[in-house]
Amino acid sequence: MTRNISLDAAAEAMGEAMRQSVRRNAMLFVLQGILLVAAGILALIFPLFSTLAVALFLGWILIFAGIAEGLTLIGGSKAPHFWLQLISAALSVLVGLLIVRNPALGIGALVLLMIVYFLIGGLAKIVFSLSIRPLENWFWVLLSGIVGVLIGVWLVANPAMSLLFLGIFIGVNLIAEGAAIAWMAWHARKASARPPAAAA
Repeated sequence: MTRNISLDAAAEAMGEAMRQSVRRNAMLFVLQGILLVAAGILALIFPLFSTLAVALFLGWILIFAGIAEGLTLIGGSKAPHFWLQLISAALSVLVGLLIVRNPALGIGALVLLMIVYFLIGGLAKIVFSLSIRPLENWFWVLLSGIVGVLIGVWLVANPAMSLLFLGIFIGVNLIAEGAAIAWMAWHARKASARPPAAAA
């Protein structure tokens, strides 16, 4: 006989499963955050060599960012929203490979790929942050997702200027995302390492 549970109870159970996944894999999340911040700093330092160089550079950054995100999903296939996070990581690698394979892509095609990347990646982070709430510092992950979505919207509204700012936007997005994930995971690790309070 199956037991019916409320939607709120199911949502809470999913949220708790996601929070436990973050706690178990905290150091992988910290590693992902550090790699994303490093990639973001590089993107800010070298945003505009030339159209060809920028395309190649951005392509490799996206590949490494996707791989870093994928590392955090190892062993977490049963976690809620696993497939959304996996799609986000795979999309990052795919877009990066497409750019590296053909760096002479037209400006429109390159910008279109980046719009998809920012919007889907940002939405994935928003859903992820809401799933781990009220884990400490979840809000910063939410904020990093909002930043990604806003960048995607800006690119849609300003396609002619997009390539000029693409490297900067990618750097800002990666730093915001990486810092938020690393900070959240580090505090989750510290919290899980604390001994339980003695019963009164």
